[in-house]
Amino acid sequence: MSMLRVLKIVFAVAAMTFLLAPLVAILPLAFTSSVFLNYPVPSYSTRWFAELFTADVWRRAIINSLVIGLGVTVLATVLGTLAALGLRERRLPFSGVLRTAFLLPMVVPAVVLGVGMQLLFVRMGLANSYLGVIFAHTVIAVPFVFVNVAAALQGVDTRVERAAASLGASPITTFRRVTLPLAIPGIVSGAVFAFATSLDEVVLTLFVAGPNQRTLARQMFSTIRENISPAIASAAFLFIVGTILAALVVALVRWKSAQRRMA
Repeated sequence: MSMLRVLKIVFAVAAMTFLLAPLVAILPLAFTSSVFLNYPVPSYSTRWFAELFTADVWRRAIINSLVIGLGVTVLATVLGTLAALGLRERRLPFSGVLRTAFLLPMVVPAVVLGVGMQLLFVRMGLANSYLGVIFAHTVIAVPFVFVNVAAALQGVDTRVERAAASLGASPITTFRRVTLPLAIPGIVSGAVFAFATSLDEVVLTLFVAGPNQRTLARQMFSTIRENISPAIASAAFLFIVGTILAALVVALVRWKSAQRRMA
């Protein structure tokens, strides 16, 4: 094995350790029996997981996160997919400018977005409402769907679509029977990213949500400021496990799609 290959492996392991070490460090604390977040763990217990689902404030935050996250996933997936389809042709006028505009929420500071949305939603009567939070999270979730679907559409051979059209298929039939099945991996990936983005968003929620729309991420943020509890570690454990499961779903969809293409 050459020295260069060894250095690449060492660098890859070091990078993975740097990224995963904070996650690994927090996982055992989710099962501590202590009321403090510290090492060594005196004994292991599931009491903090029980608190997540029995305490009203945590249970309400979980329900709010699921309701808002599902709403954001549906709305962002539809908007991002339509945008990717509409900007698929690079010959369209200002297509590059429009693509950049769809990606702006990814680079604009969340505080700037939060202030602007708060002022806008107050005028529209959407402040302190579930719909306002869903719209706010959708703004930052759409770019992730757009990027994933656009990348999936780039791999779709347009000759297949033209062949379907030449055989008498209408545009809707061509999209439903040809384009959509080939773009499904990108759509599913975008939907997963949209849900994860909504689940993790704190800053926008602080600006546009009211007391009744307190999400799990916002509850964790408030708990850290007011009283550090191991329930935060339990919530983080659920975040990590949920993210891993979502990544496995995306990988499974991509693998099945690749198998169908090879068949």
